[in-house]
Amino acid sequence: MTSLTTHSLWTRGVSLLRRARKAVLLVAMTAALAACQVASPGGGGGGAGVRGEGPTRVALLVPYGSARATDATVARSLENAARLAAADLGGAVAVEVYPTQGTVGGAQAATQQALAAGAQVILGPLYGDNAAAVGVAAAASNVPVLSFSNNTTVAGGNVWVLGNTYENVAQRLLTFAAAQGRNRVLVTHNNEQAGQVAAQSIARAAPGTGAQITGNVSYQLSQAGITAAVPTIAQQARSTNSNAIFLTGDTAGDLPVIAQLLTEAGIGGEQFRYLGLTRWDIPAEARSLPGLQGGYFTLPDPGPQQQFEARYRGAYGSEPHPLAGLAYDGMAAIGAISRRGNVVGRSTLTAPSGFAGTGGVFRLLPDGSIQRGLAVAQIVNRQVQVVSPAPNRFGPGS
Repeated sequence: MTSLTTHSLWTRGVSLLRRARKAVLLVAMTAALAACQVASPGGGGGGAGVRGEGPTRVALLVPYGSARATDATVARSLENAARLAAADLGGAVAVEVYPTQGTVGGAQAATQQALAAGAQVILGPLYGDNAAAVGVAAAASNVPVLSFSNNTTVAGGNVWVLGNTYENVAQRLLTFAAAQGRNRVLVTHNNEQAGQVAAQSIARAAPGTGAQITGNVSYQLSQAGITAAVPTIAQQARSTNSNAIFLTGDTAGDLPVIAQLLTEAGIGGEQFRYLGLTRWDIPAEARSLPGLQGGYFTLPDPGPQQQFEARYRGAYGSEPHPLAGLAYDGMAAIGAISRRGNVVGRSTLTAPSGFAGTGGVFRLLPDGSIQRGLAVAQIVNRQVQVVSPAPNRFGPGS
């Protein structure tokens, strides 16, 4: 290390790495949970919808009663956002809340209660394994499930994911990078489950983007593991003539360290542009990391996002949880269909034009996944600059 700034950065990175196993972002947590799921409803049809009289009845499944300390806060924020959306919809939907305890059994029980009470749509649950179980429990009812998961392994049949997926982010970034001439991309990832899921998602997203994946290098999620992997990453980046490096780590874990060490090894900057699978602007101090300057990452459309956050603060006097917008988005889609007098089900949920959400436009796809219109941003002089705005509509064939 050559300066106090770099030393402080390293110290912070090591501290974050030590916390990474205990405080992984919900995006990674959801991805990991999906692997231990019971049967998934799978692809094909399902969730055709149920016609009813009056407002569309929505069962909101959130992790109240969970043993995880943070789940109560997430649940409250999701409920608040759903109720905010319901108020905006002027009586087109009615919301009933069902606690899941954040467990498979709790989610199944909540589903059975909701169906018995006449629910026409299930919004939630949060975790991937919970969503898979809910899909199975609701499979015979024609009731669609709009889960808060971002893991496409639980999608299909009567289950859709509302969370922004790794594939969606990777496809947007790879397409943009290739258009800038950054079309040979080396992927780096930690060797734990979340890192492996991330690498696989990038590989699935690459076809049709104009970018070629030149290989991938994994590392142990530790200071020693990253340090040991850097020479291999550097050698492979040069030997494959790569011109971009996909960093799959997050700011709460491995990203600060690997970005710094690769930069010091000469792998970065103009020769090897960094691409980020996660948000680089949260927390704000991440924008000061020297290794991330000039790299590309994605953002929701800033305009709708800021409007939602301001309205949430005005209604509840607090900041929304980062996942709260998913509940509002789900309600917005349900409400848009309901206000036209249509049944909320597979054919209406997967309309090609999509819906307007808290992070911009989005649409639900027939395979249960989601496509979100994302902006591409760059950190320049510690400030976030949008270099490719989010689309405001989906065009033919997009």
